[in-house]
Amino acid sequence: MKISGPKWLLHLEGLVVLVTACILYRELGASWLEFAGLFLAPDLFMLGYLLGPVHGASIYNAGHTYAAPFLLWLVVYFAHQPALFPVCVIWAAHIGFDRMLGYGLKYGTAFKDTHLAKV
Repeated sequence: MKISGPKWLLHLEGLVVLVTACILYRELGASWLEFAGLFLAPDLFMLGYLLGPVHGASIYNAGHTYAAPFLLWLVVYFAHQPALFPVCVIWAAHIGFDRMLGYGLKYGTAFKDTHLAKV
């Protein structure tokens, strides 16, 4: 599969987010066992597909946009719960990893129809 133009930039962007999140996580001094244990947790949003492709895509996308870990970070910050900040970073790393691999946000037509390509 040849990647060119904007698609290549979106893959690169995912890599940049993944690497940045990993560096930030290291700086936090948080547990890498926790990182490994929670890294795939955002994929639980795929369970939304049990409700059908339209609802599934909406639920999956809610957990796979950078706005989701940012909103969690806001809650963590204003609730003064810094111990949960690593979860926000892990979540962002997961999304970056997905984008790097070419897994994008889903359309309501089918699970494999994404904003990056048909997977």
